[in-house]
Amino acid sequence: MSDEFMKGFGILTSAGLFWFIVAAWFNTESFGGTQLVAPNPDDVGLYADILIGIKDVAVWFGILGALTFWFVIPAVREGRRAYEERQRSAD
Repeated sequence: MSDEFMKGFGILTSAGLFWFIVAAWFNTESFGGTQLVAPNPDDVGLYADILIGIKDVAVWFGILGALTFWFVIPAVREGRRAYEERQRSAD
């Protein structure tokens, strides 16, 4: 179980770090103003648009990846284990 926890935690921290870096580059209006959550800039070029798109994907990858490793995979394993035990007791 600790292996799944660390995989989920690694995904969450890596995606979060990537989001913080890109948000600091593109979504910080000023040092004293809105930081990290300002609106995305409009006309920044192709590569910056791609990077901003990947930033949005990284948020969902971090959330869904962590939830998958913390909840879905252990639940599936427990369900499979319970099903196998039920099949053994039925035989």
